Amino acid sequence: MPLATSVANLFARNSVFVGTVFTGAFAFGIVYDKVTSAWWDAHNAGKQWKDIRHKYVEQEE
Repeated sequence: MPLATSVANLFARNSVFVGTVFTGAFAFGIVYDKVTSAWWDAHNAGKQWKDIRHKYVEQEE
């Protein structure tokens, strides 16, 4: 129970609790976006514009 007590003492101030929740939500959003984008790119490799652009756009000299 010492861990639970120390966590309760840490979150006794509302500002610490709210800051932790906002920081956690922000970090989760970034990580979730990166993971889903990586999965989407791997799942659709070769079908996206960034993969086939060189076939349709002429290189400028």
